[in-house]
Amino acid sequence: MKKVTLYTSAHCPFCLMAERLLARKGVTDIDKIRVDLDPQRRREMMERTGRRTVPQIYIGDTHVGGYQELAALEHQGRLDELLNDC
Repeated sequence: MKKVTLYTSAHCPFCLMAERLLARKGVTDIDKIRVDLDPQRRREMMERTGRRTVPQIYIGDTHVGGYQELAALEHQGRLDELLNDC
């Protein structure tokens, strides 16, 4: 399974929903980066993604976007393919 990176913050319902969806897909190791605790990490996220909101999700080197984009991939049946190394 590919590495998953999640830019997140405390009290973010969409971040929790993203984590739950990934857990249902068998993702057990998520690199969580708390942008609310470190302003430099927020700047990093904004430079990498061009976005200001959390969550911002990477699967491997692919920027998925936020929770809605992650859920759309699952709905389209494409999330498993992206998560797996095939």
